[in-house]
Parts: sequence; structure tokens; C-alpha cells
Amino acid sequence: MKKIIIFDTTLRDGEQSAGVSLNIHEKLQIAHQLARLGVDVIEAGFPIASQGDFDAVKAVAGEVRGVTVAGLARALEKDIQRAAEALKPAERPRIHVFLATSEIHRQYKLKKAKEEILRQARESVALARSLLPNHPDVEFSPEDASRTEPAFLKEVVEAVIEAGATTVNIPDTVGYAIPEEYASLISYLKKEVKNINKIHLSVHCHNDLGLATANSLAAIGAGAGQVECTVNGIGERAGNASLEEVVMALHTRKDFFGFSTGVNTKEIMHTSRLVSSLTGLRVQRNKAIVGENAFAHSSGVHQDGVIKERTTYEIMKPEDVGLTRTRLPLGKLSGRRAFAEKLKELGYAHLTEKEIAEAFTEFKALGDKKKLIYDEDIEAIVVNTLEEAPPVYRLDSLRIDCGPGTTPLAEVRLRTRDNKILENATIGDGPIDALFKAIDLVTGIPGKLLDYNVRAITSGKDALGEVSVEVDVEGKSYKGRAISLDIIEASARAYLNVINRIVQKTIGTLED
Repeated sequence: MKKIIIFDTTLRDGEQSAGVSLNIHEKLQIAHQLARLGVDVIEAGFPIASQGDFDAVKAVAGEVRGVTVAGLARALEKDIQRAAEALKPAERPRIHVFLATSEIHRQYKLKKAKEEILRQARESVALARSLLPNHPDVEFSPEDASRTEPAFLKEVVEAVIEAGATTVNIPDTVGYAIPEEYASLISYLKKEVKNINKIHLSVHCHNDLGLATANSLAAIGAGAGQVECTVNGIGERAGNASLEEVVMALHTRKDFFGFSTGVNTKEIMHTSRLVSSLTGLRVQRNKAIVGENAFAHSSGVHQDGVIKERTTYEIMKPEDVGLTRTRLPLGKLSGRRAFAEKLKELGYAHLTEKEIAEAFTEFKALGDKKKLIYDEDIEAIVVNTLEEAPPVYRLDSLRIDCGPGTTPLAEVRLRTRDNKILENATIGDGPIDALFKAIDLVTGIPGKLLDYNVRAITSGKDALGEVSVEVDVEGKSYKGRAISLDIIEASARAYLNVINRIVQKTIGTLED
């Protein structure tokens, strides 16, 4: 059975989701889990974009083994050289070069004629290939391919293959394509490009019309051999083709597609939860495959059918995607070694000793407060401890005074990285509003709350609560999250998570 290559761009295109900013440590955790999931290619970032992106690509290239690590580059010499430098430590490096080809991009963005586009495409691919002498793996993407004139697109594809491209990607950059139309374009290229059999033909679909997965699957049916996608479908604007949807469609409907992937589907839920937690992007309840309702049956008729025979209303087993709720066979008296083994079982095999120690401390504290501890609790604890650097501000204590007939008052006490105590108090329209305003006063960083969400990690009155916030600071959106048995405390920590990201990114240390 032919294998479809799964190219994951969660760390590059996925991070372009509004309000998402992953640090190096968070990217490494996701990259290790993607390798465990079994993707073939990890696009780790856009090295020329910033020093942070360069460092992240280099770190993933140096640490993650068993997969191809790609770095994105415009069809410019400086971009390609920067990508090659970042990818030096990779076991299997790939430079991914892109250049817009559609008429609208040529006219308004690039202001270049077709001949210039062809020349630049050839030269950039040749340069990228020359910089990877031991691993000549170069991918080329004609940006906005789905809106490019087919005849010109054919010329571009032939040219870059002649120049040495090993993969050619046909992006539906703005989510404009319709499945039948997109499949027809892929079929046209497969038939008309004279040297098409020398390369892997790839597709990269956006979800602006809600058709990213449908377009990707249609392209596979027409002959594409690689699909570019993201975990939970995150990405620019409405997102990308969802990895879990593409993989499980191929897995569930092998009878129709006749293709397989190298993905370990039982790692899908772990991966989805990790990405959701670290990006702060919650998965909608009715999301296919990984949503909370994906395997829930509320209709009496459906419930009766599933009880009698699961396949009456379930086309996939929850266990196939790793959706299980097992009680952790550990208690508050369990040792650190047993806890570390459980972390490996849950997919966290690359934590540092410091991170394991911090997570174990939180586990012990939770064991004193909570009778039953689930795998989801442990996952939440681990994600909560993934810090790239010590936070500038830590919550030391807080007090909320509110109730019917009173004006909500919040008192907040923070401890700085250099162990100074800062505190302030203020009133607000509600307890959370007062809390966030007090934090603003202490830190001197005023934020505007855009979104606030609370959810229980597991069931029961003693469930850990997860708070996610989106905050606007000086016109830029940031996301933060935190967990606690106390929702008010989790709210404060989530808001501080945003503040710490801003300060660490722009200052690095607390300025008095």
C-alpha cells in the first residue's frame, strides 16, 4: 500500500495563528511529540524571520531524530543561506523555498514578469541544493499556486525540477480552491509536467472556505504524495488542513483511498492536547477526531445503537486516536521514578531533570488535595511547568473581596525574579476584572482582555481548572493559560503568563 508523506507545519504555519508565540522549549516539546506521532517531515520555522526562529529551527534540527527537519526560505540568497545554517545539525535537513507565481501576486506584490519568476525559482533551488551537498533535499512552493495560470504553473514546476528540487508543493495559499478544481489541477500537472516522476508532489491547503481537508484528500486521489498539515488545523487566518482529519480519513477509508501513513494514530490525542495547551488555542468541542464531542452520543437512539453494536454509530474507535481516560496508578506516596516512567508513557520522554522535579512537586501537592488523578491531570501539570526561563513575575498571594451588594476588590502580591515583593490593590467591575487590573498596576503593563475561557481538565468537583486568556497589549494579541484547583488563582497565573511572555521577549530581565 502506497504511503502518503505527512509534512507537519504546526511549528511554522501553525505558529502564525493570531496570538500564538511559542518559545524554543515549547517548540522542542512539540517537535519531540511530532516525532513520536510518526510524521515524516517537521517544518520547524522560518529561520530568516527572527533570531528566535533561527534558534528554534537549529534546536529542533539538533535534537530531534528520525524525521526530516525543514526550514522555510523565500527565494532569496540571504534566506536560503540562513535556512541552511540553521539546519546544519539535522540528521535529514530540507530547505523549503517559496516564491509567488499567481498573476495577482506577480502584479501587486512582486512586480515581476513571468521570465523573472522562472529565473529566480531556478536559481534559488540550485542554490539551496548546493548548500546541502550530503542531503540534497529541496522543496519548492509556487505560492498561490491554485490561482496561478495552469500553463505557467507547469513551466515553473518543470523549471525547479530541472534545477534540483526533490519535492514540489502546490499550495492553495488563500483557501480559494474547490476539491474538484484542485484535484483537476493536480491531475493536469501529473499528466503535463514532463519530469514530474522525479519528485514528490505535495499539497498545502488553507481552510478559508472550510475545504482544506477535502482539498487535500481530493489531491491525494489525483496523485499527490505528500500532504502539508497542522495539528488541530491551526494556522494563518482560518487555519490549515488538519493533520488528524487527513490521517484518520486515510486510515478509516483505506477501502476508498488505498493509502497509508506512518502516523501512530494512538498518539493523536496526546499531540492535540499538547499543542492546544502550549499555543493557548482551544479545540472546539465538535471538532472532528479530537473535539470533546467527537465520540459523544447524546441521542437516545444513538446511545442504544452504540450499546448494542458500536459500529452502528461509530466509524472509529476512540482508542485508535488515544482517547482513553485511565486513572493514574500512582498515589501521593508514589516515588519519583514511577512518576517519571508514567511521564514517558504519556509521551513526555524528553523532559529535563529539573522539569520532572517541578512536575513531581506539583503532582505531590495535587495528591494532597485531589482523590483521583487522571492522565489528563498529569498532562496539564507537565505543560504548566514548561518554562524556557524563570518567569519575571510569580504569584505570591492574592485576596478577592466580592459578593452581592459589594464592589469587587482584588489585592495582588507578586514576587520578582530577583526576589522582590511588589503588591497593589484595586476595584473592578467583577472579581476577575479587579484581579487583572491589580496585576496591571503591579507590573506597569496595561492589558485589554479579549477572551477568557475556563474548562475542567477532568470531571468531578475537585477537577483541575484550566483558564485561557487572550490579552491585547499595545495593539498586539497574546495568549496565556494556567491550571489550578482554584479558578481565581488559575486566572491570575494565566494573565501573568502573558505578562511574562511580553517582558521576557522585549526585556529579558526585570527593569526597576
